[in-house]
Amino acid sequence: MKDNFSSQAHNYAQFRPKYPQALYDFLLKNINQLNTVWDCATGNGQVAFELAKTFKQVYATDISAQQLSNAPQANNITYKVERAERTDFENESFDLITVAQAIHWFNFEEFFTEVKRVLKPDGLFAAIGYGIMHISPEVDKVVHYLYEDILGKYWDEERRHIEDNYLNIPFPFTAIESPALEILTKWNFEQLVGYLETWSSLQHYIKANGENPMALVYEDLKKAWGNNEQMAVHFPLLLKVGRKS
Repeated sequence: MKDNFSSQAHNYAQFRPKYPQALYDFLLKNINQLNTVWDCATGNGQVAFELAKTFKQVYATDISAQQLSNAPQANNITYKVERAERTDFENESFDLITVAQAIHWFNFEEFFTEVKRVLKPDGLFAAIGYGIMHISPEVDKVVHYLYEDILGKYWDEERRHIEDNYLNIPFPFTAIESPALEILTKWNFEQLVGYLETWSSLQHYIKANGENPMALVYEDLKKAWGNNEQMAVHFPLLLKVGRKS
């Protein structure tokens, strides 16, 4: 798994969107027991923290110690620096395994071998993600210009799995039909800029060119935003849920 986010761990925790309660409600109604959960590639720990409100024990792993240092704490969350594809968990340990906005970075064969090893019989696995957001036609036009025309060649090859809505990721579980969900939030202009600067491709551009590509679109983005104090932001949610048979 690549580590594209350690250098911006604080911004990642501050600006990345939060998943809706409807996502957790859907997962919980399909889980048989609420004892132990593994949130793999936990990043800023937002999913782990929400699951800790329901599960007895949450284990949250990531390859980035910097990311984990920005994660919220709770008495029943244990954070560990570990690769997704190889952990020291015991066999059949977890009622639920989640991976949010990260599975596209994994070695799928190795990861799913590990998931099958540590997931309990009849346990639930959920791959969660989100695509590019929609705000308004004017703002979206500038964001897409940044995404495709300026940063296109700087996206990691794995990004295609997000653009394909996770449809081409292998899924060796008994699939459960998932509802159509979205992340809906409200941002001010500074939050939009902060989020865009967490993009891995933008960081790759800075390393390659020594300058921030936001400067190329900032004025157009500001004009598209207009006088709005806040605007509604919609992220389409990607969700693949299945049960170990």
